[in-house]
Amino acid sequence: MKLFPTVAIAALAAGAAFAEGQSADDVHWHITMTVNAGQADAVKPLLDRMVAATQANEPGALVYDYMGDGDQVHISERYADNAAAMTHMGNFGANFAEEFMQTFSITSVAVYGPAGDDLKEVLAPFSPIFMPQISGFAR
Repeated sequence: MKLFPTVAIAALAAGAAFAEGQSADDVHWHITMTVNAGQADAVKPLLDRMVAATQANEPGALVYDYMGDGDQVHISERYADNAAAMTHMGNFGANFAEEFMQTFSITSVAVYGPAGDDLKEVLAPFSPIFMPQISGFAR
């Protein structure tokens, strides 16, 4: 029963992304995390560096938002297509993954849109759910 609120929140976050002109190629995700003990002071500086790097170096990153309250942090990201999502994962892995995993524990990952096998493989350690679009529109 605990899974339902997490999936419902992720679905609502995805709905917001659909309304922003999503194309059939967009890949987006919602990740929930907990700040690890003793890492509260590291959160904002790390996220500010990640946001700046993503904005400067990844034109295929369309939405890159972190929201949080206390030790809970949610990520909402949207990419133009699977290739842009993989570019982000490569940059994340090379530049931030180690520090990120020291700072956060990932509790859920929901991926929306046409995620490729390569993206599924990269995200597999986090037991994501994958939800391809079955109907809808964007205005």
